[in-house]
Amino acid sequence: MIAVDTNVLVHAHRMESPWFEPASGRIRELAEGATRWAIPWPCVHEFLSTVTSPRIFKPPTPLARALEQVEIWLESPSLVLLGELGDHWTELSRIVTESDVIGPKIHDARIATLCRQHGVRVLWTADRDFSRFPWLRTENPLVG
Repeated sequence: MIAVDTNVLVHAHRMESPWFEPASGRIRELAEGATRWAIPWPCVHEFLSTVTSPRIFKPPTPLARALEQVEIWLESPSLVLLGELGDHWTELSRIVTESDVIGPKIHDARIATLCRQHGVRVLWTADRDFSRFPWLRTENPLVG
């Protein structure tokens, strides 16, 4: 199963992004395909926070439009949303310790932990920080 990181979702949503076409095309392929794909819940939250922020985008995406975008993704019958499982704390604490992750990188460890707990082997991201988690293969779907 492929999981999708926030940055890919943002590029797939913001038309002025230089990566809009490849990102939106790849997300569309996942959403319309029969193969299961995933979005970690923290990525949904971060997507909403990012695209509606006037500090990041001028103009930001109106909240109603950002929520509508998430609803469109949620309509995909092959989408799985990744949330914390019962042993999440144990797994997260082990992963951050083994990876020597602190500060803002804890967010990445949370996503990596969710992927691991749900059997995700590939994370689509443009973020190189996930290399700290060698058991999670990353692919950048924005480049050929």
